[in-house]
Amino acid sequence: MIWVAILLLAVAALAPLALVLRRRTAAKGGRDPAIALHRDQLAELDRDLAEGRIMPAEHATARLEVQRRLLHVAGAAEDVARPGSRTPVFAVLVLVPVLALGLYVIGGSPGLPDASSKEAHSAEEDALIGQLRERLAAMDPRSEQARQGFLLLGNIEESRGNDAAAAAAWRASLQVRFDAMLAARTAEAATRAEGGVSDSSASLYRRALAAAPPDAPWRSVVEQRLSERRLP
Repeated sequence: MIWVAILLLAVAALAPLALVLRRRTAAKGGRDPAIALHRDQLAELDRDLAEGRIMPAEHATARLEVQRRLLHVAGAAEDVARPGSRTPVFAVLVLVPVLALGLYVIGGSPGLPDASSKEAHSAEEDALIGQLRERLAAMDPRSEQARQGFLLLGNIEESRGNDAAAAAAWRASLQVRFDAMLAARTAEAATRAEGGVSDSSASLYRRALAAAPPDAPWRSVVEQRLSERRLP
């Protein structure tokens, strides 16, 4: 009897999700501003490399990071915009309670990875970031080496989902040498962290527009962000 109760509870827990998936309609397609900005960043990086403004190693590192985030954002947007077949989803909804019950019967608990391994990996990352911050603290904050270090720190923090820390590191890099595309990227990270375009982000967006060439491919994206701030 207890197994039937467990199965019914699992089905009841998943029922709202199944109902939402059944009623959900395909969202209208559109070009997400974040996707457009990341694509424009790739084009800007290639242009900077061709003009000799950045080194090949710096170009490769920055391009890899932008591509990673672009794939993540584009994949999420595609999942929302494309209706697709719901059969696999409903199959999973059926299999989840069945598999959970089977695992409980066999071993009493699923054979999940030890959570301590994830904590150890996170602690190792924190230690490495701490070492990088210590080295940056010992450098001349106005040096080119410090600029590169803050740029790297911002990339790492962004990859960890720490948009606020990424924006802070990139702001320090901009203090050494202003770059229009990095300014737009910094403002975008700050906007994500703050949940909207703040005064400081809007100011950074405007500086990026003022310093960017008239044909910068990401100008329309930045202008859209600023127009969003003017909305009531």
